[in-house]
Amino acid sequence: MSEPPNGDDLARSVARRAARRAYWQAHGERSLARNLAMIGALGWLVVTPTVGGLFLGRWLDRRFDAGIFWTGALIVAGLTLGCVLAWRRIEEIQREDRS
Repeated sequence: MSEPPNGDDLARSVARRAARRAYWQAHGERSLARNLAMIGALGWLVVTPTVGGLFLGRWLDRRFDAGIFWTGALIVAGLTLGCVLAWRRIEEIQREDRS
């Protein structure tokens, strides 16, 4: 089991929660349109490098007669890159929402 938080951790946690609640009361929730736009943008951040890896891999495989070696490797690399980009964008959005 984890140890209970000490007084400083508890005070910081309570202050953070109070600040989030005050922000929410002042600004409200994001609109549905903004949430859908964010989901679409995050989707494109993942799909674009993945599809780019697919096309580049297919071209390399045809050029060097390598079966599906490059296609598989570059799809995984593109998907990884897309997920990292989406993760960074989510963190950026959260920082903007806190400000």
